[in-house]
Amino acid sequence: MTDRFRQAVGHHTAGRLDAADAAYRAILLDEPGHAASLHGRGVIAHQSGRSDVAVELIGRAVAAEPRIAAFRANLGAALRALGRNGEAAAAYRQAIAIDPADRVSLNNLANLLQAEGRTEEAIGYYRRALACAPNEPAPMNNLANALAAAGGTEEAIQLYRRALALRPAYAEAHYNLANLLADLGDLDGAAASYRAAIAARPDHLAARNQLGAALRQAGRYAEAIAAYEAVLEIDPANAEAHSNLGRVFVLQGRLAEAGARYEAALALKPDYPQARSNQLLWLNYSDETPEVIFGAHRAWAERIEQALPPRGPHANARHPERRLRVGYVSPDFRAHSVASYLAPVIAQHDRAAVEVVCYADVARPDAVTARFQAMADLWRPITGLSPDALAERVRLDEIDILVDMAGHLAPHLLPAFARKPAPVQVSWIGYVNTTGLKAIDYRLVDAVTDPHGPADFFASERLVRLPGGFACFEPPADAPAPAPPPSAAAGHVTFGSFSPPAKLGESVLDAWSEILRRTPRARLVLKAAAFDDAGTRAHLLERFAQRGIGRERIDLVSWIASSAGHLALYDRIDVALDPFPHNGYTTTCEALWMGAPVVALAGERHVARISASFLTTVGAPELIAEDPDAYADLAVGLAADAGRLAELRRTLRPRMAASPLCDAATFTRQLEAAYRAMWRRWCFGGDDWPAAG
Repeated sequence: MTDRFRQAVGHHTAGRLDAADAAYRAILLDEPGHAASLHGRGVIAHQSGRSDVAVELIGRAVAAEPRIAAFRANLGAALRALGRNGEAAAAYRQAIAIDPADRVSLNNLANLLQAEGRTEEAIGYYRRALACAPNEPAPMNNLANALAAAGGTEEAIQLYRRALALRPAYAEAHYNLANLLADLGDLDGAAASYRAAIAARPDHLAARNQLGAALRQAGRYAEAIAAYEAVLEIDPANAEAHSNLGRVFVLQGRLAEAGARYEAALALKPDYPQARSNQLLWLNYSDETPEVIFGAHRAWAERIEQALPPRGPHANARHPERRLRVGYVSPDFRAHSVASYLAPVIAQHDRAAVEVVCYADVARPDAVTARFQAMADLWRPITGLSPDALAERVRLDEIDILVDMAGHLAPHLLPAFARKPAPVQVSWIGYVNTTGLKAIDYRLVDAVTDPHGPADFFASERLVRLPGGFACFEPPADAPAPAPPPSAAAGHVTFGSFSPPAKLGESVLDAWSEILRRTPRARLVLKAAAFDDAGTRAHLLERFAQRGIGRERIDLVSWIASSAGHLALYDRIDVALDPFPHNGYTTTCEALWMGAPVVALAGERHVARISASFLTTVGAPELIAEDPDAYADLAVGLAADAGRLAELRRTLRPRMAASPLCDAATFTRQLEAAYRAMWRRWCFGGDDWPAAG
């Protein structure tokens, strides 16, 4: 090595890039083909963000000295920075061919393959890189990441822990381990690992945000809030932390504070899709007008539609009477309330008319998942698929009718629908509002949830009103028999609601407080998983206290693990109070099944008319009020009529069992008729929709 070149390398190693570049240039003036100087200048160009120049310079170095692995490795890095991944991979492979122990090229090629979704190939190269440096933490971390993506969770955990034993302050390994533990449902372990990542690197804002997410999922809301607030202390403009705080505040029933956080997040980052979907969910709990809520949904959808326009025409055979391929897309093929409505339909589908395909975004399958999988004609796990990949999978499966079962509860799935991978697309059950997407053609409702007229103006989809109600309910098999009204033994009436605090807005608490004032001896039982959190309990009790209702009259019950135990809690309730504007859903059906009459207020949009639909379907429209005063009168009147309470306790379950709400066979035939009409319309290209229900 000449003195001039040694000096250039010294400048380069010390980070004095301008001096190094000048030194390399000086050498090249005398020796234009000096490969090492060409390479050095190319590396500096790449480090300075001029990767196109780097490719030209390093390419000349490779041409001059084709057997130096480092030249080809750095050429690969510059090519990848330009998005020329195929050429980059070739350069890395050439470097490895020259030096099979070139762990940098092995690792970089693996990273490229992993980014392209070629995980199994990536794992092979990560293993080779680790074999070259068996005690290096970084290759262990990289291999663990790939194994975790491929489902090799046990080996991944072992590798993360080996890396951390070698380097205890390795923040990224702590963070990646925490993410894997969170995915596996080990929220306490995840929180501990996120905290370790933060201890190693206090400015690791992603770890702080994810710590908040793990704590939120674990119901540790005060700690989650502290984690997000710590992010904002470091970075007040962190939109993710503002949005995440909004999610916790919704869970606590602090709706005004949640709305402010979503506004803050979107002011900082207008194109933040998760914050926009969070805001849409929040709007469903709010007292905003249908116009405002619809406008927000369309604004969200317009951004998606611009980024992901529908692809070309569909190849599906336009035979109006042939067997249909119906695809259901859901994260809730598991123990979840949506399963109570979807399972009976899939079980009852006429397989001569319909082939059922389930696109399951289920990270942790359970016994309910196994039941769905057994019932499906085709089962497609889709967890981790990109919107484009999901849309392509649907198109390749030649789905005729694609049904969204989650809406903005799973906003990562909706962009696939924007691609219009199926000729007919439908929204049903999982989400309580319009999706906003024009690519979704229809939304299944009924004439009670969405009366003809105004409701049609506030949906981007065409509303199809099913004649027997918008859903059918599968009662839980382990439900105990209804007990007599508890007031007979307690000497006082007990009202109750098993809805989460997010549904307990100011107008609800006003109405419930008025009911309690008019029934001075009555008590109120409220049950929700969120009541595990002391701050949530204190906040709700304080809101009642501000309305003059003492804490001694409110019983807060938290999570009950068993379904039977949860349902048995209705034995403590004489009258169920439905929240508004966001009604109960499964809570309404469960209360009725357990013999507890549900007093409901019919509002002006779908989410505020769900319980009215269920009560109408079971033949109990007398329990529906049209305004808050009538709602309070209904509840107080029921509380004073012991005979009627006893009669309802005896008769509600058999009435419900005999009603269309539990008639899965008839409901499914009506659903299939709707699907068939949609399909015929697409086949014939018509614009008219037959009048329904």
